[in-house]
Amino acid sequence: MAKTVRVKWIEKKQFVGTDNTKHSVVMSSQDEENGTGMSPSQLLMVALGGCTGYDVVEILQKKRQRLTGLEITITGDQEVDPPWTYRKIHIHYDLRGRDLDEKAVRKAIQLSEEKYCSVVATLREAAEITYDYTISAD
Repeated sequence: MAKTVRVKWIEKKQFVGTDNTKHSVVMSSQDEENGTGMSPSQLLMVALGGCTGYDVVEILQKKRQRLTGLEITITGDQEVDPPWTYRKIHIHYDLRGRDLDEKAVRKAIQLSEEKYCSVVATLREAAEITYDYTISAD
């Protein structure tokens, strides 16, 4: 199943990426002159959060869990020299809901991390990925 995205140079060090459904995101370097978009390497971590977040929400809804909020914080340690590869990535899930079952939450995260999230599966080859979570009552 091939997917095609396009990245167009706008000016200076600024680009617009568009997916196959015409959704777009602005990317740029993070210097004073170009800081209008996300850096591509941080966008990779955002994609990771979106991918696993989608899975966790979907799985918990199927388990009839009453999830009312999810925030994912991702911290990545990059090499200091080019190409600045991520070597360690930590994902923290902060879940809120009514009577969330801890076992269901743990299983949903594990399924995303080990089976469903394509971004995790791809990055796992290059980086050590760890995760933890907190559950708060709503």
